[in-house]
Amino acid sequence: MSDHQLRPRAPAPTAPAAGPRAPGPRAAAAFRAAAPALAVYAAVRALGLLVFWVAASAAGKDPLGPLSGRWDSVWYQRIAENGYGYTVTLPNGSVHPDLAFFPLLPVLERAVSAVTPLTLGGAGLLVAWTAGPLAAWGIYAVGARLRGRRTGVVLAALWGVYPTAFVQSMAYTETLFTALAAWALYAVLTGRWIVAGALCVLAGLTRPTAAALIAALTITAAATFVREYREGREDREGRGAGEAGDRGAEHRTGPAPRRHARMLAGVALAPLGWLAYVVFVAVREGGPFAYFEVQAQWGNNIDGGLALASFIAGLPWPAALGLCAALGLLGWLVVLCVRQRQPLPVLVYAVAIVVISLIGAGYFGSRPRLMMPAFPLLLPPAAALARLRTTGRTAAVLTVPACASAAYGAWTLLGAGPP
Repeated sequence: MSDHQLRPRAPAPTAPAAGPRAPGPRAAAAFRAAAPALAVYAAVRALGLLVFWVAASAAGKDPLGPLSGRWDSVWYQRIAENGYGYTVTLPNGSVHPDLAFFPLLPVLERAVSAVTPLTLGGAGLLVAWTAGPLAAWGIYAVGARLRGRRTGVVLAALWGVYPTAFVQSMAYTETLFTALAAWALYAVLTGRWIVAGALCVLAGLTRPTAAALIAALTITAAATFVREYREGREDREGRGAGEAGDRGAEHRTGPAPRRHARMLAGVALAPLGWLAYVVFVAVREGGPFAYFEVQAQWGNNIDGGLALASFIAGLPWPAALGLCAALGLLGWLVVLCVRQRQPLPVLVYAVAIVVISLIGAGYFGSRPRLMMPAFPLLLPPAAALARLRTTGRTAAVLTVPACASAAYGAWTLLGAGPP
């Protein structure tokens, strides 16, 4: 990993006479740059909703029901309405408490419902449908910074046609979490560590996979200190400077903690949201490890991949081979991300999301959904598509996964597929 991938890019110098640019024009320029990505993302998600709407109408079903009142959406709305404390005991004796669900989405649902005529379900949809474009914008920003604007547009489009992209239109937390994670990563890439830490706090109140984002910030900061320490030692040894020279260099640059105060503050902020909820569950349940016990009750404990291996072993051999091929493709994408030298925070985040999604003991059908926030895995195919000669060819290639994703979403939401 080269040094420039860890070091944030310095802002472009501005002429003294021009003065600092106001936030308004800067935000407007950023929005204009991201407009093509937002338009493409809106188009592919509109296609998915249209196909689902037609299929639901043909089946005589309410299209809004599966989007806002099914599976985990019901749990979030119950928390928004009544707070925590609801538990379900299944016929097999397993207990499912609502403490497994993080609080930010229910808080937003309740707040939106309180100030608008929307029901809690409608408020959840509004949050998700607002978070979708924000996530696409953040994904575009990361892709454009790393590989150029054209790649950023394609990256946002690919995230919108992900096989389980229908979840982006549901009152679920994955879209909100992805928006927070994408902008947190962009903040790290641009040296805005306190902003990154604050966004990580919100992500930690949204989903347990915020651990991947916390790891990305922490490992990047640690790598920065290690790199600077090695560079300083090599410089001192190369110059053969005496103690006075070393003190002079330290005086010019300052101690590392002082020079990186904002980075350290961001890293210190990052885990506070996740830790706050873990402590809340511990206090409520009266045990220091209550949060992990709650997750284990839902089957979300870490088993190192044993549940996944057992699931594959129990499939008919054609399905098992197909699933192994899909996992192989996933591994190949990870290798491509490493070989293409993605910046450390982006790479750590993506790999950690994949690992967390695969080593848990939870239901297999939810794993593709859990990996949806790992958008950096789509950077290699996005860069390849962006190299096509014309926009028409790129659009033609994207049409196939867009239609497939829309069809799969309609099939799943109408009850034929996994949650």
